[in-house]
Amino acid sequence: MFSPNLHFEMFVLVQMPRYCSRFMVAPCKRTLGDVVPDHSYRVFRRCWRKLWHPGRPYTGSVTSSPDSEFSNSEMSTQSEKPFHTPVMVKEVLQFLDIKPGQVVLDLTFGAGGHSKAILQSVPGVTVVAADRDPTAFQMAQRLAEVYPGQVKPVLGRFSELNNLLPALGLGPGGVDATLLDAGCSSMQMDSAERGFSLSKDGPLDMRMDGDRYPDMPCAADVVNALDQQALVSVLAAYGEERHTRKIAAAIAQARSVYPIGRTLQLASIVAGAFPVSALYARRDRLQRPSHVATKTFQALRIFVNDELNELHAGLRVAQTLLRPKGRLCVLTFHSLEDRLTKRFLRGEDLAAPPRRSLRQRAKARLGLEGEEHEEEEENEEEEKGRESKYWVSLKKVIKPSEEEVQENPRARSAKLRTAVRR
Repeated sequence: MFSPNLHFEMFVLVQMPRYCSRFMVAPCKRTLGDVVPDHSYRVFRRCWRKLWHPGRPYTGSVTSSPDSEFSNSEMSTQSEKPFHTPVMVKEVLQFLDIKPGQVVLDLTFGAGGHSKAILQSVPGVTVVAADRDPTAFQMAQRLAEVYPGQVKPVLGRFSELNNLLPALGLGPGGVDATLLDAGCSSMQMDSAERGFSLSKDGPLDMRMDGDRYPDMPCAADVVNALDQQALVSVLAAYGEERHTRKIAAAIAQARSVYPIGRTLQLASIVAGAFPVSALYARRDRLQRPSHVATKTFQALRIFVNDELNELHAGLRVAQTLLRPKGRLCVLTFHSLEDRLTKRFLRGEDLAAPPRRSLRQRAKARLGLEGEEHEEEEENEEEEKGRESKYWVSLKKVIKPSEEEVQENPRARSAKLRTAVRR
């Protein structure tokens, strides 16, 4: 039987070196500098082992202190939204170009919005519905009852699928189209007890796997056990946060008084590191106020769930299983995901420093990187010589229409990249 303890030990010994040697050098290079020093690797290894030390367990189950309460009305400017609204459904269906009887691999089933649209629009299609979240897996099982024989639910991370999918008869070249919708789902974000949202009070969890591996560290373990310098590294690498030292110092000071175990408790601690005038000074892409703790929550979520390594594993699964001329759609929601996807589809070495345009290098010299601006679009000259031997990109990055963003504000950061398997 699979042991969660063994899984974590293997994560420390195998996954963490990849965290530091690959993705802290390549996609995260903008924030951490041209070369990440060797001591960063040692810091991450040491601190993750500290999280798992039997003498220092922390479950994240404490309640927030009385002075850490933070009003939901202050944290959120949005009214309640429908349970789940899939992003860019029309564009995904158009570019996947699924034919009757084909096999589609939905690597991130979530609440099933894209899979349902595929089943409703294409007769006789088979959808392999994979997800690491047990709640999503249960929803996929219910959908399989509505479409008997057409939906095949799979519970597992991207990195586990090479061992799980052969049981369904899927091998190299056995899939006609693949969809990967990266990041956190609306279903997870809207559930207070999952601990992803800074606008809802709940335990500081953020594990996408839920309770599948109860001994794996959660976000509360990270903020309570990592030393201050390691927190700075996490916030810089995975949140692209500029005020990392200020935030890490506030967290270290607060946890010395009272353990941090609730989402609103952490949000208020981060807010306390800034003057009141700065709480909502940041703006999202709809020019709405964005809370100063947003990037902190993003960084913790990515770190806890090993999201960048898992995204890379998912792209490799698609590359292996897609038949020649098979199509891939990848939806990303922040620059780290999009940059990794773009470089993978170009066939670049992800362990090498990313290439930059002249404008990007100029911005780096001026210290303008790290802001919430959109990525610089490459010109045609820069695109030449970057073709992959595995992929042909159908077109440049696609963004949601203004109408969709108005109806579903969570689509504002979405980017869709499409490619055909050679």
